[in-house]
Amino acid sequence: MKRAIVFPGQGSQIVGMGKDLAEAIPECKALFDQANEILGYDLAAICFDGPQDELNKSNHAQLGIFVCSAAAFKALELKQPDLQFDLLAGHSLGEWTALYVAGVVGFEDAIKVLKARGEFMQAACVENPGAMLAVMNLDGEKLVEIAAEAGCHVANFNSLAQTVLSGTAESIDKAEALCQEAGAKRAIRLPVAGAFHSPLMQSAADRMDAFLANVELGAPNKPVLSNVTADAHATASIRENMVKQITSSVQWVASVQKLVADGVEEIVEVGPGKVLAGLIKRIDKSVAVRNIGQLSDIEYN
Repeated sequence: MKRAIVFPGQGSQIVGMGKDLAEAIPECKALFDQANEILGYDLAAICFDGPQDELNKSNHAQLGIFVCSAAAFKALELKQPDLQFDLLAGHSLGEWTALYVAGVVGFEDAIKVLKARGEFMQAACVENPGAMLAVMNLDGEKLVEIAAEAGCHVANFNSLAQTVLSGTAESIDKAEALCQEAGAKRAIRLPVAGAFHSPLMQSAADRMDAFLANVELGAPNKPVLSNVTADAHATASIRENMVKQITSSVQWVASVQKLVADGVEEIVEVGPGKVLAGLIKRIDKSVAVRNIGQLSDIEYN
């Protein structure tokens, strides 16, 4: 059976994530210890004990989700050594987890990249304040038209029933009104610091471009789908696409459709939460989906 493993992005964080893995498996605890040492503060304590408001901060959420996802993958490797997979993907920061698992970037460098990414994005939020709007049950192509009219951008094509818009507060106000006129059943303002995956993040992309110039990125040992293109990364363009990812739409619908078109029959979400599993089920009900986020998931599956 052809299988893909996917990794979640920001929004999947929950207090307690990774704690059972670290307590039960020394190799998982070692990842948290290493992250703490690299960062110079106790990220593990924030993941394990919170408070939630602290964990929700972009820098802690992104780093915490990455380490928890890496730990869950390590546990899966140890507990189910015969499990085979063919492709990898991740949503937004989860794409960095996929690149780590594929051997493109080492653990220490991934921590440093995500620390820098969070700082650059937070700075961009201060420089260019913005907002994001999740729209339910309105066609993605219609939302492309609405975004153009309102002066905002599509941040995430999350599922056939959920698309996220990103832009200035004024453009999101206009887009929200246009969505209601177009018959959107729900439109929810997201509690975020800025307009992620939009041109308002250009300063963060520029800084990331300079930062990645000093990071060694190798060839992937498994195909990793790009958020920007929904195609497998070519080694030569990984750096370029990971910079573009900061200002570009996350093509999650197209990515899942690509996996299924490539013959994938099962997609395993590895990391905290079940956000991606829910989205995948709304994109294609024919593919089997399961979650590996805690020790009981691995032992049960």
